[in-house]
Amino acid sequence: MSTTTQSATKDIPRGLAGVIVAETTVSDVRGAEGFYQYRDRSAIELAASATFEDAWQLLVTGETATGASRAGFAARVAAAAGRRGDIDAVVDAVASATPEVLAGLAAAWPLLGARRGIRPLYDLDEDQRLDDAIAFGASTPVLVGALWRRGRGEAALPGLDGRGLVANYLYQVTGAEPDEETERALTTYLIAVMDHGFNASTFTARVIASTGADAAACLAGALGALTGPLHGGAPSRALDGLDAVGSADRIEPWIRGELAAGRRLMGFGHAVYRTADPRAELMKRVALRTGGPRVELAVRFQETAERMLAEAKPGRELHANVEFWAALVMERCGLPRSMFTPTFAVARTIGWTAHILEQARDPKIIRPSARYVGPQVRAAAA
Repeated sequence: MSTTTQSATKDIPRGLAGVIVAETTVSDVRGAEGFYQYRDRSAIELAASATFEDAWQLLVTGETATGASRAGFAARVAAAAGRRGDIDAVVDAVASATPEVLAGLAAAWPLLGARRGIRPLYDLDEDQRLDDAIAFGASTPVLVGALWRRGRGEAALPGLDGRGLVANYLYQVTGAEPDEETERALTTYLIAVMDHGFNASTFTARVIASTGADAAACLAGALGALTGPLHGGAPSRALDGLDAVGSADRIEPWIRGELAAGRRLMGFGHAVYRTADPRAELMKRVALRTGGPRVELAVRFQETAERMLAEAKPGRELHANVEFWAALVMERCGLPRSMFTPTFAVARTIGWTAHILEQARDPKIIRPSARYVGPQVRAAAA
């Protein structure tokens, strides 16, 4: 690359870090402060106290769940979830092709949309778009649970009467009715990761939504981005590190070996936060409250890893991120590692649909430009 070309590209941040590409009222992440919010609420406060359904309503409608608004939203969710025959037919079709839950979900959304006759966002009014968003939000945990069970050769379990979405999801995946502490622990995680600014998968969903495509296409594209290990595929890898260490006396030599080999410590560092990840701090409190055999080892691992990362990479703020502590919480809730990323997807579907709805209100397609830095056109040979 020529000196001129190098100079010309200096104003393009790698990964578009810090580049403002749109305005949003869905959520805000302030990385320097270690703070993020959903609409007009602190996301951490919401995750610590709200139900999944109330946080869902806030994100996709902008309304605080109180009185009649909560009842109205619940009625729309019930109507969407009631079409179980569509879900069963889609699971039958997808499970015969793959036992993998994420691959199955990526195929299931468009199939479900086709069965229900969903149309492009471009052709719908605001209320019709909201119906589709709620339908996919309600269907996703049911699809994920059913795909998991079918992949293991088991039939879906009947729903738990009087229990919410989170309890029913845990019941499908684990086969056991969860107690209130377990339900609360997973609820806290799911709300904490429902949305997080213009992350890779959310931006993907918005790009597709800007074309006027249907909601299923937007979600399938977002899920493709989420499967990358650098985005949503790392929670189980964080546990792999604890497995490799095994005991507290092996933490430091193992981390030293990983850093010397140039390998990344999964569960540490974040693209936005330059201080402690508030989601990690929240999930650490949940993990300490719920307990488990790994918690003490995880505390020691975090302390040692952050100290050694500070020594090895001075000037960089590399702290435990949400995936490190979320992995322990999900394991404690009885979820197998292969279901960590699908569970993340259950939560993030809510944020994706909120952003899809917002983007659909803007008739302008997202179409950035690129600066060409390849060779110049050569003259044709004589």
